[in-house]
Formats: sequence, C-alpha cells, structure tokens
Amino acid sequence: MRSPKDFFSPLAVGAPAPVREVPARPSRMIHFFDPSNEKMAAKIPSMVGSVDVLLGNLEDAVKADKKEAARQGLVDIAKATDFGDSTQLWTRVNSLDSPWVLDDLITLVTEIGDKLDVIMVPKVQGPEDIHYVDRILAQLEARAGLTRPILVHAILETARGMANVEAIAGASPRMQGISLGPADLAADRRMKTTRVGGGHPGYLVRQDPAKDLGEGVDPVTAERTTYQQDLWHYTIARMVDACAMHGIFPYYGPFGDIKDVVACEDQFRNAFLLGCVGTWSLHPVQIEIAKRVFSPSAEDVAHARRVKEAMGDGTGAVMLDGKMEDDASLKQCLVILELADRLGSNDPELAALYAVDAPDAPDAEGAAS
Repeated sequence: MRSPKDFFSPLAVGAPAPVREVPARPSRMIHFFDPSNEKMAAKIPSMVGSVDVLLGNLEDAVKADKKEAARQGLVDIAKATDFGDSTQLWTRVNSLDSPWVLDDLITLVTEIGDKLDVIMVPKVQGPEDIHYVDRILAQLEARAGLTRPILVHAILETARGMANVEAIAGASPRMQGISLGPADLAADRRMKTTRVGGGHPGYLVRQDPAKDLGEGVDPVTAERTTYQQDLWHYTIARMVDACAMHGIFPYYGPFGDIKDVVACEDQFRNAFLLGCVGTWSLHPVQIEIAKRVFSPSAEDVAHARRVKEAMGDGTGAVMLDGKMEDDASLKQCLVILELADRLGSNDPELAALYAVDAPDAPDAEGAAS
C-alpha cells in the first residue's frame, strides 16, 4: 500500500504532479469511433464542440489486423484536430494482457499525450492493474515532457473487478471515473442474457394472485400483471458509491440496441437518476439522447433554485408547494444547480434554459469583423 504522504507524488522523475481533484468537465456522452475507419474518422472534426467526449477506440470492434491502423489513425486525427475547450479526446487502449497495449501507450503518450485527456482501460480486475498503468504513464509523460498528467478511466467488465470496485476507484490520483461494461460483465458472471446493456423481459416480478375471481377460475394461472426489472441496478448503484467515495465519476456503458431509442433513453435516465454523469454513445442517434437525459430539466433547475433561496442559511426546514424541504433537500438541490452551472458554462442554449451565465460570445461588432 502506498503511504498517504506519497499518494500525490509523481511516480517517475520528470513526470507532472498528479491532480488532487478530477476536473469536473461535462462528459454526458462518450462517443466511440474507430480511427481505422476513414469514413468515420473524417466526421470527427465536425463533431468537435457538439460532443462532450470523442473516444478513439483501439480495443473491441477493431479487428486484429486493423489494430496498428487504428492506433496511427488516432495519432493523425489528434495532430490534425483542434478540440477546443468543449470537447475532450479520450482513447480506449487494448486490454492489459494483449500484445498491443504496450505499443498503444508508448505511441499515444509520446506522440499525442498533450492532446489526450483520458485513457480508458478495459477489463480492470483490481487496483494492481491501475498501478501498472499509472507507473508506465508517469515514465512516458516524463519522456514526452508533458506538463499535465493523463487521467485513467476503468471499465468494470469482470466479476473480480466488480468485487474490487472500491479499491479500483481509489487506486491512483489519475482515476477519472469508471464505466459499466455490461456485455463482458454478463459473460463473466454467467448471466443468461445476450443483450448489450438494457433490461431483459425474463427478469421480472409478478403481481400476487387476485382473490374472488369467480367459480372455476384459478387465481394462480389467471392473467397477472408483470413488471420488468433492471438487471444492472445493483451494479450501477455500487459503482456510483465507489466513485462518490473517491471523488471520481461513474458512467453507464453501451446500450447495444441502436434502433430501440425508447429503451435506450429509459436506461440512460435510470443511470442518471442513480448518480451517473454520462454514458457511452455508439451511434450519433444516442448522442442527442445522452445530451437530453444527462442534462437536468429546466423545471428541476428552477425548483432547486427556489429551494436554495427559501432555505436561507441552509438550516432548519421550510414548506414549499406543500412539501417539506430541509438541509438534506438543499444538498440534493445543490447537486442539480452545480451541474446546471457546469453545463451552462459550455452551452449557450442550456445557459439560457437554466438562466445561468452563458459563455462569452463575440459582440455584434466583433462578429461582423
């Protein structure tokens, strides 16, 4: 175990000092793209500014014979693109037991480390995996002369990783967040579902048998209402707690059924309500869903502001619209207001919707010139 005194010391001579607080930048959608796909790569510059996170994927969905092309494609895109202040560039490297991951880290950090915000590590089993990446990144950052550390994001894709989620969340000051990886986790747990995220019609509860249905009617076999349950409720809730405990951010992962936008929005909203700050998007249609779901509604922001104003110094209790609001209510409302301020500072439309200070825009004379 590293001494708490040394936790924020660089792990290599010449490496930048670790961050003491993870930057709270908007990351409602982490949009995956394959850098080896020329058609997909060509769209990236036009997505800057409208997508919170663009992630060059080097792992799953990239065939073995395309790995090197994907890595080089990401380098080329990063060098040629100005991502500005509103869009982050992330990557998902290959798994730590793969033959490609070392070259992924060496190439990306030394060539485009100044552009990379976060490296996503798949199939994290325990804190030892984060320690391994942590040390390598420090050495590479020192070699590249980077002045800020690249952060690390873990994916929960194994039962062992899930059992170690608290230790993973606190393994390094580089930890930015954790995402749920439902497909691999389902397989590792031997869950009996072939879906990538989302619910399952077989995972349900059934209404109790009714009484007095009449002579000759069996209440057990008579039609009863069923309610589909969320396969991922426990997993997401535990992941959220681990992230909150260590001051990092939890994310829902992929929702594989691209066409079912209704169920996708429901699953995203469940994750948002439980505490997740964002999700993955696998198709452009999911970008707008994530943007809508992971931004609080204008009504919620207005209510939160009313509670804050009514509570005064934050102690005691008040009645508002027939409901009691107290210090616990205020804390909930402050979460909404902080998120609204953060999102509004990057998005003029949301700033107007939430009635917060909008980002600076050129005046009429400056725009004309």
